[in-house]
Amino acid sequence: MKKINLKAMENDKGALKKLAPYLAGHRAALIVSVVLAAAAVILQLYVPVLFGDAIDQIVGEGRVDFAAMGVYLAQILTLAALSGICTYVMNLINNRMTFGIVQSIRSQAIRHIQKMPLSYLDAHSSGDIVSRVITDTDVLSDGLLLGFTQLFSGVMTIVVTLIFMFSKNLLVSLMVILLTPLSFLVARFISGRSYKLFRRQSEIRGRQTALIDEMIGGGKVVRAFGYEKRASDRFAEVNRELVETSSQAVFYSSLTNPCTRFVNSVIYALVALVGVLIIPGGALTVGGLSVLLAYANQYMKPFNDISSVVTVLQNALACASRVFNLLEEPEETPDAAGTLGEPRGEVDIEDVSFSYDAAHPLIEHFNLNARPGMRVAIVGPTGCGKTTLINLLMRFYDVNSGRICVDGAPIDSVPRHALRSRYGMVLQDTWLKSGTVRDNIRFGRPDATDDAVIAAAKAAHCWDFIRRLPKGLDTELTEDSLSQGQKQLLCIARVMLCLPPMLILDEATSSIDTRTELQIQQAFDTLMQGRTSFVVAHRLSTIRDASLILVMKNGKIVEQGRHEELLARNGFYAHLYASQFVGSADSLSASRVQPDSSALGGASNLDVRTNR
Repeated sequence: MKKINLKAMENDKGALKKLAPYLAGHRAALIVSVVLAAAAVILQLYVPVLFGDAIDQIVGEGRVDFAAMGVYLAQILTLAALSGICTYVMNLINNRMTFGIVQSIRSQAIRHIQKMPLSYLDAHSSGDIVSRVITDTDVLSDGLLLGFTQLFSGVMTIVVTLIFMFSKNLLVSLMVILLTPLSFLVARFISGRSYKLFRRQSEIRGRQTALIDEMIGGGKVVRAFGYEKRASDRFAEVNRELVETSSQAVFYSSLTNPCTRFVNSVIYALVALVGVLIIPGGALTVGGLSVLLAYANQYMKPFNDISSVVTVLQNALACASRVFNLLEEPEETPDAAGTLGEPRGEVDIEDVSFSYDAAHPLIEHFNLNARPGMRVAIVGPTGCGKTTLINLLMRFYDVNSGRICVDGAPIDSVPRHALRSRYGMVLQDTWLKSGTVRDNIRFGRPDATDDAVIAAAKAAHCWDFIRRLPKGLDTELTEDSLSQGQKQLLCIARVMLCLPPMLILDEATSSIDTRTELQIQQAFDTLMQGRTSFVVAHRLSTIRDASLILVMKNGKIVEQGRHEELLARNGFYAHLYASQFVGSADSLSASRVQPDSSALGGASNLDVRTNR
């Protein structure tokens, strides 16, 4: 079994304390629920007294006061009805209160996730995060609901029962109280072992959700590479681990109820024995003994119910700690209050160093001055830092040292939204949200008219397939509604609609056919006129007209200049270019250069995937 560290245990113990602020928001409902629980319990527990009084009306054969018994029975029915009404209203309030608390926690979790740094989201699987927000909060709601419903009633039942018992007989009441700790000791012994198992169960469930999300999301890749067997084996291993842990947790927790019931049955038998012995002395009547037996059973029943609730509460507490751990993760640094001036498109990168992991430096002492209107191309082998540079420009990550300025203002001195609104970004990886085609194109400009949307779609050369869709712009999109190329065209249409001052294109036409790519390239050429553009390219033929080509290797700029200049130097860029076009008519100037496999890290062609 996986060991539970001390810090995790401390978080679990503080989970109830962390719930207090959410409970405080429902203080009025909580008070009403407690009052109704007390009323229901008092009414319910007064019924045995009436039954005892009714039994005492049977003095002997032929000596029964039926009139008095009728009155008692009518009172019993009235109290039972009132108790049922109080319980019903209490349950309604508890349901509303419980789901209101869970709604607040989930809403806060979603808002918090949107403010968390990308470093956390990159380091944790989306399946685990989804499991915390959905599954763990569901378990928490079950625990809260049972806690409010049965815990309140149980505590009230214990207190009121003791009062009624002491009013009947002191000796029997003291005996019941002295034997009660046996139930607590048994329940505590079992729950201490089941708690760790429930926490482990919650962690494994998160891993399982993450694996399912990964395998379903990458279903085509799984089948293309024949990974089905290994995926099934991985799932079977996690599933087996979950079954074992869940079985152990349920086994230990299920022992609580029968063990406490056994102890309670022993106490019940002792009450009956002592009561029978003291009846002849006149200290107790037969009706009084029946009342004490009913109260002894009522007094023990809440402990049985609470022991069952403890099992659910333990699971809920383990899940709550995972949710609160997520909520307590630090948010990204707050936005500064500065402002950006008129957009010119000037970008200065001054001695910037950055790494995802301090032990593995990536970008070191990077410098760049992009003047307004320049078209800056970034090339290099996979993993050299091209996409990382884009992340730094958009401030998805903060630099470790140095600074980046846009239009003369350091980007950490202005709000992130203001900075990112200056850029239009098209990535190799496409992303569409649930909604219509219109909603997806207007994602960055919700107030755009249909005419503007259609114009952007035509500029991105996607209007032809949009108008062939069943409902045109009103077509609801799903994961498989469009091809990868069509998705990428819609992402390009977003940028065409927003017309931002600066552009970032990270292999933006990788999934588009050659003919359409030429048309898109012409549209981009028009769009980039007067705009500063950063183009990450693997096909070097697409960036020959760039104002400046930055050649990156191991996080550093090893060469920079225009296409012809870099070829003339016969350096690293020339080797990259030759590796793609050696022998072709388009690269006669580079045909003299033989591919240098060492310069490419042993690869004869650039990897078309974009990594950090």
